[in-house]
Amino acid sequence: MPYPVENALFQWREGERRVRDTDEPARFQLERAADAVLEELRRRLGSSFSVEELADFYAGGTDWADEIAQRWASGTDTTWVVDSAFHRYAREATNYAGGRAREEIKRPDSGPATAGDRPARRS
Repeated sequence: MPYPVENALFQWREGERRVRDTDEPARFQLERAADAVLEELRRRLGSSFSVEELADFYAGGTDWADEIAQRWASGTDTTWVVDSAFHRYAREATNYAGGRAREEIKRPDSGPATAGDRPARRS
């Protein structure tokens, strides 16, 4: 069963907000930990993925990410760090559109297209 994308995006945004709102010097550690998790996400998933694939990967478990985050920011709530890293990586998804998954629209004559595809404006 696919993990609900809207739920995942909400959690990831909340993690990003909590990391961003943390006072220095703790924030620096959390940012470094999120970057380390982000790099591992890139290694595991590659550069071409959808938000849905990322949400399903997240639902499969993040113990590996918690371990990485704990190495970089020991003694902190690693959930925020992991969610922040997933939020940052989601922005690189093929169907990410400003905070939500972009829906696909099927065109009868040209196959699948994305909601971002629009006909040219006429003058």
